[in-house]
Amino acid sequence: MGRRPVTVRLARWSAEHPWRAIALWVVFVAVCFVGGNAAGLTEATDKDMAIGEAGRAQLIVDGGNFDEPAVENVLITPRAGALDQTAAKAAADDAAAQLRQVTGVASVGAPVPSHDGGALLVPITMSGDPKTASDRVQPLRDETAKVQQAHPQLRIEQVGGPSINKALDDTLGKDFKRAELLSLPVTLAILIIAFGALIAAGVPVLLALSSVAAAMGLSTLASHLVPATDTTSSVILLIGMAVGVDYSLFYVRREREERARGRSGLDAVEIAAETSGHAVVVSGFAVIISMAGLLLANDAVFSSLAVGSILVVAVAVTGSLTVLPALLAKLGRWVDRPRVPLLWRLTAPRTGRHGERSTPRLWSAVLRPALRAPVATLVVSVGLLLALAAPALGMKLKFPGMEDLPRTTPAMQAYDRLTTAFPSNGTSHTVAVRAPAGQADQVRAALTDLAGRAAADPLFAPAEGDGPKIKVSADRRVSVLEVATPYASRTDEAARSLHELRDDLAPTALRGIPGIEYAIGGGVADSEDYAAHIQGKLPLVMAFVLALTFLVMAWTFRSVVVALTSIVLNLLSAGAAYGLLVLVFQGDWAEGLLGFTSMGAIVSWLPLFLFVVLFGLSMDYHVFVVSRIREGVRGGMSNRDAVAYGISSSAGVVTSAAVVMVGVFAIFASLSTIDMKQLGIGLAAAILLDATIIRAVVLPALMTLLGDANWWAPRFLRARAATPPADPPTPAPELVGAR
Repeated sequence: MGRRPVTVRLARWSAEHPWRAIALWVVFVAVCFVGGNAAGLTEATDKDMAIGEAGRAQLIVDGGNFDEPAVENVLITPRAGALDQTAAKAAADDAAAQLRQVTGVASVGAPVPSHDGGALLVPITMSGDPKTASDRVQPLRDETAKVQQAHPQLRIEQVGGPSINKALDDTLGKDFKRAELLSLPVTLAILIIAFGALIAAGVPVLLALSSVAAAMGLSTLASHLVPATDTTSSVILLIGMAVGVDYSLFYVRREREERARGRSGLDAVEIAAETSGHAVVVSGFAVIISMAGLLLANDAVFSSLAVGSILVVAVAVTGSLTVLPALLAKLGRWVDRPRVPLLWRLTAPRTGRHGERSTPRLWSAVLRPALRAPVATLVVSVGLLLALAAPALGMKLKFPGMEDLPRTTPAMQAYDRLTTAFPSNGTSHTVAVRAPAGQADQVRAALTDLAGRAAADPLFAPAEGDGPKIKVSADRRVSVLEVATPYASRTDEAARSLHELRDDLAPTALRGIPGIEYAIGGGVADSEDYAAHIQGKLPLVMAFVLALTFLVMAWTFRSVVVALTSIVLNLLSAGAAYGLLVLVFQGDWAEGLLGFTSMGAIVSWLPLFLFVVLFGLSMDYHVFVVSRIREGVRGGMSNRDAVAYGISSSAGVVTSAAVVMVGVFAIFASLSTIDMKQLGIGLAAAILLDATIIRAVVLPALMTLLGDANWWAPRFLRARAATPPADPPTPAPELVGAR
């Protein structure tokens, strides 16, 4: 008998020394979490996150070291009809007098009328750090509310960056808090339904939460090498809960099945380690490979997400191979306590009189077409998936703009009125110029000329007040001009204005100035440049993930065909998810149903991130199911019977794992912002499609059709054939020899 696999040896040691294994895990998690917090977090800077010309523009602006205080505005508009200028002037004077007395206000400017005379704007400059202005803006809002009470015939409201940020922080903070509060009980409730016992349901959640805690600390340490971003911790939680629950679910289900077949506790743990434990390791490698592909995007956000995801998956795999066997060995049959009476009868592992696993009638019915008519089943199911994927060919990528933020807050409603009355306060392009100090006057003249030409073009908004405002740095080397457009940031007109500025106006105005360097940035430029960046990097990331996943699957299953079919099925799943996203979010038919306003595009970063996450998580199910099929083949079953055994015996655990993921991801779809809605719907729909149509219909039909060719491999791969299991599985009688 050869040396046992490392998964079995680790499980054996942990099961024989449960308290030591549990104590080591607790110490590991505590050291990671405390050590990470002690080391502190290094966050990505503008330089780290610079993408394309828009990124270069931001770096030029940063190099000017401008003093850019936070700015607020008091907007005065009529409630109906024309604005009463006398009443508006009185209200503006009242607001200015009140706000000058508020701590944190540096100055209050003179009232600025709109071009059509329908609004009056009082600019307010705040003191202190602009980054903390949203935390200090409430006293200003309180004073503006008092002015509103004193002038009820007018609409008087405060609007500006700090006010909007505070309102959004409050709204989104409630959203995420609700999501966090819901995700844990939803996960636990689904696991209780899956296991029918409270302790069995709690073990996966416990492992997932401890893995997330350890990975949070490790990612903080890693941020000193790869700077972190604001989204890193959220993705660690999302991925950590998904894979942590999945891996434990696979392991605990197999251990319970083996005990139901009469195995001792230690033998059941060993078999679970040799089968499900091996599948967890392979799946973990597949997820890590997928996430590592994000590093090729050359993007600080994706690099940070990749590091966080890789760490949490590695920790979850380690926990499933060490502390999980220890917990199962220590709990023994107590893992099935306390039982939920009705659920326990429905979910308890059952075997037939001769040790074969019984199959629910539902899965027998689902599998029958794939086993009896694989060609027809394959054609119909793949055709449906391709039809669902087809809309992805028309996918458009854009960043969400201010117009895509939820309008449920007074601050955003005021912003809409501000940009209507004063278009230059809305979407704008940043012309950033770096030149020798001696050229500063020539640069100013050129930028003034540029602003004048832009003002005569309907794609741009006229400047408010006394003409273009050009900022010049203290060393006179950096000059910045804001050129506004009256169109929303993600409209075609806004994009045309950017290209007009980049391709014609700026080169014409700035040509001939010696030693000049310039770039056009701003919100529209960020969106356009990032979409182009993603479109350029996506093929590279996909090629990397597909190639390495193919190698891992071929080596694991000793089959080139299994590796190829794994790639094809996961591409089908990802393509269908892309197509569904386009169908739902690029049109407006689902707006009322899901509570969003269509932006006519998909969020720029989503396709790349969605691909690696889906490819990684889909491999969880695929590895687990194919491992069961291979187990049947190695046990002497025919290929058809092995397919039936593999699908039916894994159906319960795959369904349970998928329902957990779909439930958690669906919570994200309930959040207010369009990017979170698209992420939640995309992930939930893709996992649902993958766990049902792909794994229960396409996979069995394809593997039944291929027959023994499934296991073809060149000689060097077949050289190390695995030893067949000592006690091979017996297929369910209702599926044996299905025709």
